[in-house]
Amino acid sequence: MQHRVMENPKIEILWNHVPAEVLGNDMDGVTGVRVRNVKTDETKDVEISGFFVAIGNKPNTELFAGQIDMDENGYIKVADPSSKTNIEGVFAAGDVCSPMYRQAIVAAGKGCVAAIDVERFLSENK
Repeated sequence: MQHRVMENPKIEILWNHVPAEVLGNDMDGVTGVRVRNVKTDETKDVEISGFFVAIGNKPNTELFAGQIDMDENGYIKVADPSSKTNIEGVFAAGDVCSPMYRQAIVAAGKGCVAAIDVERFLSENK
């Protein structure tokens, strides 16, 4: 992903900058972002028409290491299309078991799958 960004002429990389404020209004939506240089503490406004936040590419599954089967990248293995893990009664949903898509909407859909799987499990194991 890094190489694709660096090779794209439409993308300007602002090294050592962090977003300080998203600019815009209800009528126009996002119109810019105020960024702060972490080395000089200077700020500047950059014109943009959208702002997307990414939280990373690593699943937050360390807590389950050695307990639930995971792939080499730390994603929890499930018996697709269900949300069942290798441990009876333990289900996984969302980004922790979706290495291909890793998006909120996938997490919501997988959450629904897990809820149905849990309900069925509980019904079968009164």
